[in-house]
Amino acid sequence: MSYPESTEPSFYRFVPILSWLRTYTRKDFGDDLFAGIITAILLVPQGIAYALLAGLPPQLGLYASILPPICYAILGTSRTLSVGPVSIAAIMIASALNSPEIKLLGNSEENALVLSAMVGVILLFMSILRMGNLVNFISHPVLTGFTSGASILIIFSQLPPLLGFKPVECGIDRHCFSNLFNTPNTITIAIGLSALALLISFGKPLTVLLKKMRVPTQIIIAISKCGPLLTIMLTTFIVTKWHLLDQQVAVVGAVPSGFPSLGLGFLSVEHWRPLLPYAAFIALIAYVESVAIAKVTANLRNEKISANQELIALGAANLVTSLSGGMAVAGGFSRTMVNYSAGAKTQMATLIAAGLLGLAVIYFSPLFHNIPKAALAAIILVAIVPLVKIKSIIHTWRYDRGDGIAELVTLIGVLTLGIEEGITLGIILTVVSHLRKTSHPHIAIVGRIPDTEHYRNVKRHQVETWNHLLLLRVDESITFANVNFIDDFITTELRKQPAIKQIVLIFTSVNDIDATALEALENLNHVLQNSNITLNLAEAKGPVIDKLEKTDFFKQLKPGKLFFRTEDAVKELA
Repeated sequence: MSYPESTEPSFYRFVPILSWLRTYTRKDFGDDLFAGIITAILLVPQGIAYALLAGLPPQLGLYASILPPICYAILGTSRTLSVGPVSIAAIMIASALNSPEIKLLGNSEENALVLSAMVGVILLFMSILRMGNLVNFISHPVLTGFTSGASILIIFSQLPPLLGFKPVECGIDRHCFSNLFNTPNTITIAIGLSALALLISFGKPLTVLLKKMRVPTQIIIAISKCGPLLTIMLTTFIVTKWHLLDQQVAVVGAVPSGFPSLGLGFLSVEHWRPLLPYAAFIALIAYVESVAIAKVTANLRNEKISANQELIALGAANLVTSLSGGMAVAGGFSRTMVNYSAGAKTQMATLIAAGLLGLAVIYFSPLFHNIPKAALAAIILVAIVPLVKIKSIIHTWRYDRGDGIAELVTLIGVLTLGIEEGITLGIILTVVSHLRKTSHPHIAIVGRIPDTEHYRNVKRHQVETWNHLLLLRVDESITFANVNFIDDFITTELRKQPAIKQIVLIFTSVNDIDATALEALENLNHVLQNSNITLNLAEAKGPVIDKLEKTDFFKQLKPGKLFFRTEDAVKELA
């Protein structure tokens, strides 16, 4: 849910870091320092891995993990969200950069910077229009289907570097795949599978073992989250020690030392128009994912997230990453949960993590050269596999078939049509499903539970009914989309019960009646009066009555009446 705007001075609302700095304590710093160190351990392998996943030089992932998180720490309202390169955005960037029309624009790195700038501009424009609640327009099933589909694409994209195969570039040609599997690099396979085993062992198995040994929780978190860094260090040492570059083991290669030089390469206006659709999708998904993650940790601590301020913070972070030569950024689930679990109290943990990464980029970049891509692929796979939630489709299908279909179609669409097309299809299906539900509202024929004033559905309860009186409860606002359905329902019931002389529409759940619905109700009332049947209303809400009083509907309704309670209508009409 979104929260009301803060009562603090407006300057504090636009620069949230000032709010928590006022009450910052030495104990908070101790907690943030520990969390920042643990988060920094993830930044190097993830930054490099997600840049390579996007088809970009590794430094773009590292640069995106320094200044953008600092920008978000100043402007963001979540105290634990970790902003930087993320897997879903990375594969969307890869999809954009590999599309034929974008390849014609030339340099992928330059296109990536333009993409980052456009994502930032779109998010800031959305904040000006106060579109923070846009997050509510993508349903959870569609988002889950999209995430699962994109994660499956990521998994398949990482199998070649993990197992030493050349990337597939020939579609579904059978001969291409046979050639692919005939040329494995056994040393790369060994490195990839060993890295995968080590990462898995640092997950649940090690955590369970340390808990049995009664190791403090924070120490368990620190040790278990060292898996990616330890994997990188060991595999890099092996590649360097035994000169495995000579055995055609793929490595990251040279990474420039020092901070990125600030530039305006994203001002290539001729690139903006073809990249706009891709940037819009990346901005939408980055925002929805980030706010969803931020709300998870905020709710755990009873903190508040300002949806519109998040647009400003994420938009500024993406402009900064473009300015500093980095790829598009968003809130990362794994890093955020590590940051939260490690005890981060504020965004100071992010500032510490970004500072440590900055030092690593300045002094240790040469050490990144021999990092094997197989180890990075293993890190991505371990982070991504939990995001594939096939069981969620079954659960959603059982609860709501419309949402289940939208989730399944989104997943299949992402896999078969493409990322942008898949999520668009899912959103369209969700809207269609919502419109269908709205156009077929639940209408209950109700009766009175004996010896009470409670009225319930005749199909669910033993109730009193009357031959000449029909009580109908409409459980939806009445609009152009559903008024004909309501009209048809009433007509059908009158055919079944020809003795009916009085109809009472119970409006407890009706929040609005639009102009089309009003006209249809007036026509229905006229038809009923010609058949000597009187239409009445009961329990209408104040705003609905206010709208109806602006018309002559109540005059046309006579001799029908507006009753305060259903019980009052029954006492007079039964």
